[in-house]
Amino acid sequence: MSTDVLISPAKPRSGNGLLLLAVLGGMFLAMLDQTIVGTALPRITEELGGSDLYVWVVTAYLLTSTITVPLYGRLSDTYGRKPLLLIGVVVFLLGSLLCGVAQDMGQLIGFRALQGLGAGALLPLSLAMVADLFPPDRSGRVQGALGGVMALSYIAGPFLGGVFTDQASWRWAFLINLPVGLVLIAIVVARLPHVAGQGRGVRPDYLGMAVFSAGIGALLVGLTEKGLDDHSWTSGPVLWPIAASAVLLVAFVLVERRAEQPIIPLELFRNRTYTLANVASFFTAFCLYAGVVFLPRYFQEAMGLSATESGLRIYPLMLGMVAGSMIAGALISRTQRYKPWLVAGPFLIAVGALLCAGLTAETPALVLAGWMALLGLGMGPMLSGLTVAIQYSVPPRFIGTATANLTFFRQVGGSVALALAGTVYASVIRDDAPVHGLSAAHAAATATVVPWLAVGGALVALVALILLPRGRIGALGGRPSGVDG
Repeated sequence: MSTDVLISPAKPRSGNGLLLLAVLGGMFLAMLDQTIVGTALPRITEELGGSDLYVWVVTAYLLTSTITVPLYGRLSDTYGRKPLLLIGVVVFLLGSLLCGVAQDMGQLIGFRALQGLGAGALLPLSLAMVADLFPPDRSGRVQGALGGVMALSYIAGPFLGGVFTDQASWRWAFLINLPVGLVLIAIVVARLPHVAGQGRGVRPDYLGMAVFSAGIGALLVGLTEKGLDDHSWTSGPVLWPIAASAVLLVAFVLVERRAEQPIIPLELFRNRTYTLANVASFFTAFCLYAGVVFLPRYFQEAMGLSATESGLRIYPLMLGMVAGSMIAGALISRTQRYKPWLVAGPFLIAVGALLCAGLTAETPALVLAGWMALLGLGMGPMLSGLTVAIQYSVPPRFIGTATANLTFFRQVGGSVALALAGTVYASVIRDDAPVHGLSAAHAAATATVVPWLAVGGALVALVALILLPRGRIGALGGRPSGVDG
């Protein structure tokens, strides 16, 4: 077997259970911090000022964490998981500490960007470590558990942010990371062996890193500006960053074709399973963000609930995602196949999303809970199954890279989804509010955006998943990519 696999999947170590706990904790921290700040922002701006900059408290973190995801994945394949994971956790905790003591909005935005630079390591390297540490007959089940944690973090973030803000201080939304992160560091140092990858002695692709970071950064800035209600697609703050991104990404492809150690190896896109799984990941983000962003907004704007209450009301969606992810993981481990369980997901998403087209401010809570559960059950397999599919379709030396790119495409897909949906949502509010009132307008906007976003994403993802080869899980290494079986 290739020496760049950290731990042979066929020989799990006795300390793997503790390492899995650290993996789950690291994933939870990274994804929690994408959403936990949202409900604390009103109190933050009240204390620190700078209300015109509030959106950048969220965007700065998403920007740096998204850009660094592929970089950490590729570098971990080259230099080993352990040093890259420890670097990421230390930077993340330093950023968290500084955010917790920030004295003005400028400091908070800068420290959030630093926090994101570290967070980019936590999710992809956690997912890659599962392939390194666990044999095929367990990896599906473990990825299901990781997908469940991923789902939990999306929903728990707004709720915990509200609780900390209401009961203690918004600063605890950041400081809570410190004890968890220190335990994670202790476990990784003590239990995770360091096995170097295959790239030592090769000059890193610095030019590719720079061009990629600039291109994706410009794209995310443009999409963020588009998500603001007062910007159109042709306005300068939206158009120019996206146009610059297009030019830079073309330049990035040219750079990568000549690089000795490319950050994103273009040869991977010749792998049918790898390419289709990334397409499905990108469009599955449309379904995910439709639920985790706009349904909490419905509870707060249409029903007048607090942030904490809306966090509780969204639990059927979270529980559905956790159940769907773990059921799919168990089925993948039992059957050693991932395609049938992945294909089932978009159908459940589409049904749940279409039912949400009938949403009004008077929709009974129990009925809406059933619709959210269907959405969650459909999204759950996407969080675990796509990771299994992509990790068993590429050579072992690319596991970190492939896993990171799956996360990267999901995060960029979410940014695109929010930019598109923000336009539709604002349009419905503008048309309906004068006629039916603001609460009814928010309900109508949710009833428009959720089906439009989730069904559209589910259909494209379904086509990509149907085109997947009939993947069977085998040993990592020594097998053709995307094998039929």
